[in-house]
Amino acid sequence: MPKIALFSGGSACRSINMALARKGLDITRIVPAWDSGGSSKTIRQSFDILSVGDIRQALMTMAHGEGRAGDVVKVCNTRLSDGADPRDAFCEFEFYAEGRHPLLERMSPGLRAAILNYLNLFRSRAGENFDYRNGSIGNFILTGAYLAHNKDINTAIFVFRKICGIAGNVWPASLQNDIELRAVLNNGKQLPQQHLITTMGEADSAAGIERIALIAGKASAGIAANGAVVEAVQKADLIVFGPGSFYTSILPHLLIDGVAEAVAGNIRAGKVFVGNILQCRETRGCDLADLLGSFAATWRKRTGGTAVPLTHVVANRQFLPFEKRLGSTPYVPNGAIREMCADLGAELLLGEYEDAWQRGQHDGEAVADILTGLLPA
Repeated sequence: MPKIALFSGGSACRSINMALARKGLDITRIVPAWDSGGSSKTIRQSFDILSVGDIRQALMTMAHGEGRAGDVVKVCNTRLSDGADPRDAFCEFEFYAEGRHPLLERMSPGLRAAILNYLNLFRSRAGENFDYRNGSIGNFILTGAYLAHNKDINTAIFVFRKICGIAGNVWPASLQNDIELRAVLNNGKQLPQQHLITTMGEADSAAGIERIALIAGKASAGIAANGAVVEAVQKADLIVFGPGSFYTSILPHLLIDGVAEAVAGNIRAGKVFVGNILQCRETRGCDLADLLGSFAATWRKRTGGTAVPLTHVVANRQFLPFEKRLGSTPYVPNGAIREMCADLGAELLLGEYEDAWQRGQHDGEAVADILTGLLPA
């Protein structure tokens, strides 16, 4: 089957991922390993593990796209209550870990035993003070598999995929557990973690991001790419960047040792940049040409000035000569996109890619049709 490697965000890529999965393609999602917020933060701090939230979310997206939304996927997609009393969330977790949930009771004995084994291993290692509130059962299972298999996240993902019956691959960009994403704003202010960047206030958003960096712990040493990611990129028939949060989910991948080299080395694959439809706090005031310019500048700096290998840019057509908004969020203007594409030597694929029913989101089928049309015959 044709192979597609997607460097993407979470929810922004969901509809496209699902549409591609329905086409029966061999898909690999490459997700960030530096999420520092949400319930993943608690697990990351407690178990010295990279963030599993983006991995689990991408696996669930893959499962739904493949039509595998059965009992196992429903359990893995469950999130515990977020009440005031943490004991309530723990009791809810116990309901799953003891196998009393009806969805678990009707599973095959072997499958049920595997899930309970991972949940109980998680519980035994988490300790009495772990806060289960708003936690994902899938995150707990994936972390339990990580602990059971010598703290090898790739093996844990493989096992999790087998439990859910998922065909597609999802790999974190790096296997290092201590990666932090940092941003420096145009006013000199530093935001030292990913969740601080995605939730920046109005003043910081207005200042804008000057540059980002990935830091392994307190050192600035290089960060090695996940070998599974390098292999997926090398074998891909099409490599896609986006959609997703540009400065936290897309651009940082170029900062990992081995990623840009693998992308550049696969000379037969098309390389596509899919532009976002809406701005976010990270990209306030930026147009698509600006973001492509940042992508190109980061690529050239990372590779010593080699040509940016993008072959196509997918951009949403804009009909209005004035700013359009969805609530308080502006749409991403295209800016001088034609000139930027000409400068990069990339073909501009301008079309109507917004979902007619989910405003501000991509029409997954429309974008998937464009991407599959770029695959070799």
